[in-house]
Amino acid sequence: MERVVQFTGPRQVEVAEHRSQPLPDGHLRVRTRFSGISAGTELTAYRGTNPYLTRTWDPGARLFREGAAGMEYPVAGWGYSEVGEVTEVAPDVDGSPGVPSAGDLVWGIWGHRSEGVVPAERLTGHTLPDGLEALAGSFARVGAIAYNAVLAAGIHLGEEVAVFGQGVIGLLTTRLAQLSGATVTAVDALDGRLEWARKYGADRTLNARTDAVAETIRAATGGRGADTAIEISGVHPALHTALRSVTVDGTVVASGFYQGDGIGLRLGDEFHHNRVRLICSQIGGVPPHLAGRWTVERLQQTFLSLVAAGRVDVTSLVSHVVPVENAAEAYALLDERPGDALQVVLSF
Repeated sequence: MERVVQFTGPRQVEVAEHRSQPLPDGHLRVRTRFSGISAGTELTAYRGTNPYLTRTWDPGARLFREGAAGMEYPVAGWGYSEVGEVTEVAPDVDGSPGVPSAGDLVWGIWGHRSEGVVPAERLTGHTLPDGLEALAGSFARVGAIAYNAVLAAGIHLGEEVAVFGQGVIGLLTTRLAQLSGATVTAVDALDGRLEWARKYGADRTLNARTDAVAETIRAATGGRGADTAIEISGVHPALHTALRSVTVDGTVVASGFYQGDGIGLRLGDEFHHNRVRLICSQIGGVPPHLAGRWTVERLQQTFLSLVAAGRVDVTSLVSHVVPVENAAEAYALLDERPGDALQVVLSF
């Protein structure tokens, strides 16, 4: 039997069981070991705030349409950070170049389920690098999200960069920005996460609740402001503070998944008067000026190579490994006590 995590309503989680299906041509069967929970995207479905629950995405027009929901409860199999062991390979692709073999550990996306049936092309080249523990493989996607934001920021050696939000993806962004040559100011509302930010390369840390963030960043940069800010918390007031914190003609990369109306975001203030450039970074694509040589696949592969080389530490960020049968407790933890957790991983 296959076990699948699903949301049956807002803040309602169950683990359903289904019979395993025969393996189709062109596919691999993977037994999941670990599946990382995204505390941003997944909690929008868990809480009932995801736009797909009230509107429909029109992929042709690239617009959300009012009047009907594009997704309904139960929402099953969410998750995009999986690692597992190949247990079966369809005969028509067995032995094909790059296709993993039975027994290989692979990383990819097949959701919070004990067994993934995945097209071979989506796992080609996804064998876990030698010497990398399985748990680290569950960071390929979240690492790529952070990497994408850093590439969108166009950081140059010696520049000042502020990173707003120091959850898992924010901490990885801080580390990658430092590796890119930036002096990093990390901002969060939780002191515990700011301690982690210092470990991950932040030169300065500011508490969004108690510090005058924009004023402090400007004072630390001779009055200029940061060259670039990356906002990755998905909170509108944080995006507003990021816009206040950058220099004239500076750049803000918005990489969070913002929910609802933009309460706390005032675009007639510093954004308008300082001519701030606002860029969206979303893992559906890479920055347009890099599309000729970068892909989402390259982001993931390169991030894992940095982990394998010891330049980025990911396993220290795992605060909880939760058996899948206790998935409801894992989501309640992230929803109700975010200060007590960093990366929460389901084990199968």
